[in-house]
Amino acid sequence: MIEHTVRTSPSAARLPRADQLAWKLAELAVHAPPPTPDVSAMVANRVIDNAAVATASLRRAPVVAARDQALRRPAGERGAAVFGVGASVLPEWAAWANGVAVRELDYHDTYLAADYSHPGDNIPPILAVAQHLGKNGAALTRAIAVAYEVQVALVTGICLHEHKIDHIAHLGVSAAAGIGALLRLPTETVYQAIGQALHTTTATRQSRKGEISSWKAYAPAFAGKAAIEAVDRAMRGQGAPSPIYEGEDGFIAWLLSGPDAEYRVPLPEPGEDLQGILRTYTKEHSAEYQAQALIDLARDLRARVPETAKVSKITIHTSHHTHHVIGSGANDPQKYDPAASRETLDHSIPYMFAVALQDGLWHHVDSYAPERASRPDTVELWRKIVTVEDPEWTAAYHAADPAERRFGGRVVVELSDGTVIEGARGVADAHPAGARPFARAQYVRKFETLASEAVPAEERARFLDLASRLPELKTSEVAALNVDAGLSEAPATGGIF
Repeated sequence: MIEHTVRTSPSAARLPRADQLAWKLAELAVHAPPPTPDVSAMVANRVIDNAAVATASLRRAPVVAARDQALRRPAGERGAAVFGVGASVLPEWAAWANGVAVRELDYHDTYLAADYSHPGDNIPPILAVAQHLGKNGAALTRAIAVAYEVQVALVTGICLHEHKIDHIAHLGVSAAAGIGALLRLPTETVYQAIGQALHTTTATRQSRKGEISSWKAYAPAFAGKAAIEAVDRAMRGQGAPSPIYEGEDGFIAWLLSGPDAEYRVPLPEPGEDLQGILRTYTKEHSAEYQAQALIDLARDLRARVPETAKVSKITIHTSHHTHHVIGSGANDPQKYDPAASRETLDHSIPYMFAVALQDGLWHHVDSYAPERASRPDTVELWRKIVTVEDPEWTAAYHAADPAERRFGGRVVVELSDGTVIEGARGVADAHPAGARPFARAQYVRKFETLASEAVPAEERARFLDLASRLPELKTSEVAALNVDAGLSEAPATGGIF
């Protein structure tokens, strides 16, 4: 790996393109080697994972609305598939509909470092373009691996959350790079697309703060759609703000740490194997990733805390990010509100810990049901739970060695009789370093579990056969890489279109 230093450059200096981060990312997209077998297998796993969580959300209101919008854009002879139906639509709208479906339940993969991300959000736009333009499985697999590589590099080196910038700013860039790799575009074209994608997908973090709404699911879909449109414009010869990262009035100077700041972004050396996707991990539970290990810990502690009515206080000692994003350090009263939205509850570790401790399990629908959130004994327990930042857990969260990073916490349960019960969990059971790491069998089981109610067995088997052979697929098979749940193509919602 090569660590690239990124800093603001005055306009008068005329920073050469070869020294700009966007150009280096474009070069990676253009020159990346074919992925290794283990990377190809993991790409296939994540395609399965995305389909699993998308299928489980097909009838949820945000997904229905996004699908309705997409179905208003038929593509004729070409086009891209929309999850749940057999229709083909324009690729940017397929990416939109499928991106919302993938993200709705907050149930797919994650990467945590200087910032945090869901790199599986790259798959819908890249797959949509591959289907529309007739690309084969090998090209699709390489493109997804490139997008993961770029996403991991940016999230490793550049923190957006510190400045309340939403993480989709990294996603627009990685999706544009992946599409550029898919289409084997010239470096210049990919460079311009990356600049446009970053410029158009920079937004504040308010989408994940306070009263969190359905836009949380739409935001990454917006970035994927914007990336497709950016590549299209760049292919037509249209340029971008430049230099997009280093410009005197650019991203670093005014939206991040200022003109004197330096960032270090690690990228593979020329010809070096793509490995970024292997540093990412998926979810066993439908909840914010930083809750995964703590939900597992709550399940384990349940046997030691049989009567939650006797709990007087629960303190979760955890990292800065967990405390301030999903804990009481966020200072969001909505995180303790029984009437809060599902999107808010899955960003409330006090709520999730309370339910997991009482139920000994976590369900992507039942655990968020209004009647579950408003149960009096749950509300009473929930409001006894606080988080505190612990420097040791913050250090573990940001460990230089990815294998040493820890995203959980230490929990202290105080009972009314003075008994104190403690437990700690560093990583989720499903994490590569956890007790039950996810492999192909677990991805398939997750798909079968989530898709079984909506998709016939024959259709599930057809999809799994294609996805498991992803690098070998012909163009016609890539076009068929969809899950048809037999949903009506007649829009169920109304708007302008």
